[in-house]
Amino acid sequence: MFVSRALGGTLGLAVLAAALALAGCSTPVNRAPVEDRGTFAGQVTPGAQSGSLAPDPQTLPGAENAGKPGYYTVRPGDTLIRIGLETGQSWRDLARWNNLENANLIEVGQVLRVVPPVAGTVAAVSADTGVVTRPIAPPGVAPTPGGPDAPKPAPAPAPAPGAGPVSPPPAPTATVDDIAFIWPSSGAVLAGFDEARNKGVDIGGNAGDPVLAAADGRVVYAGAGLRGYGNLIILKHNNTYLTAYAHNRTLLVKEDQNVRRGQKIAEMGNTDADRVKLHFEIRRQGKPVDPARYLPAR
Repeated sequence: MFVSRALGGTLGLAVLAAALALAGCSTPVNRAPVEDRGTFAGQVTPGAQSGSLAPDPQTLPGAENAGKPGYYTVRPGDTLIRIGLETGQSWRDLARWNNLENANLIEVGQVLRVVPPVAGTVAAVSADTGVVTRPIAPPGVAPTPGGPDAPKPAPAPAPAPGAGPVSPPPAPTATVDDIAFIWPSSGAVLAGFDEARNKGVDIGGNAGDPVLAAADGRVVYAGAGLRGYGNLIILKHNNTYLTAYAHNRTLLVKEDQNVRRGQKIAEMGNTDADRVKLHFEIRRQGKPVDPARYLPAR
């Protein structure tokens, strides 16, 4: 009986020791925290952005025309007025051709038509002058003279006996794009044309001096919406030439108004300028050219 109790006590102690050992194995272990160095607080993973997403250029209006002749891709800082000045067009025409309900809302990367959508013409770009248009040959007419389907010219009639030699055709006259510009102000030239730094000429004078239209034209812009130009007037003379008159004190004409060469269109001032002066530009199909090449000698 004594032996049985001893064995029972020994067995009980063994069971108790085993239970304690198992309990120790289940106690949580204090481990060092794992630091995730993959991303930082506030970091945006590639492909995700907080707030509004940048517009995809492929979804902007006119994206299918990017790079085509007669179209312009909007760049940072562009306004419709500046694009009109650089392409030789009225900003109102640009708004109409591109169905813009709000001319102030254009996006970087948006592609705008900058030549009129005239039926029967196709836009082309001249290497040195910019955007021009050329007619499309009507159906059924060979695209190049002398082709296999081109109509044969009728033979010239024989001269009547005793008739004198045929007179040569008259010499070609000046093209419709040629314009006789006049100086828009009588003041001294303060700064000449520099393609990189000065896109026109600066003419000195006194506040209130008359500013004259350099040629017949139509007012396509009158206002102060183009940074660096102050109170500005832009005249369109034909499909080739624009003139710009900047820093005026007072504007005396309105948009869409027709003006005559020599007409007073503004008064000289110093808006957005360091002194009283007229900044005058001539643009040929939107590209600034040296006014001294077009203005008469003084």
